[in-house]
Amino acid sequence: MRNLIFCLLGVFFGILMTKSEAISWFRIHEMFRFESFHMYGIIGVAVLASIPAMWYMKKRGIKTAAGHAVSYTPKPLNYFRYLFAGSIFGLGWALIGACPGPIYVLIGGGYPIFIVVLVGALIGTLIYGVLRGRLPH
Repeated sequence: MRNLIFCLLGVFFGILMTKSEAISWFRIHEMFRFESFHMYGIIGVAVLASIPAMWYMKKRGIKTAAGHAVSYTPKPLNYFRYLFAGSIFGLGWALIGACPGPIYVLIGGGYPIFIVVLVGALIGTLIYGVLRGRLPH
């Protein structure tokens, strides 16, 4: 039953991403060229919606799938780290036209070329996992 709920949430997420045009390569490039507020609005709504959701989950003691209480630990501010990592993420996002979430939506929407993007993202994650101990955190 739990997997069915997750699958239904995934379908809802895919429909929401498609209908809001958040998976549109053109919308993403408009954002990076500062030609349209559309994507910034979507990101802003997501951030604003997560604030009361996080508050509610912490207040009610909701647990993660692993059984841990929902929480977060603020990280120390390191401008170089965030600028460097954000630049890499943004460059990949701008070149590919999709951030990690919509990759699955694009594959499910009938764009099989994004399987290559997914494989590349997974390889990048694997490389990070191997090098994580050697990187400055």
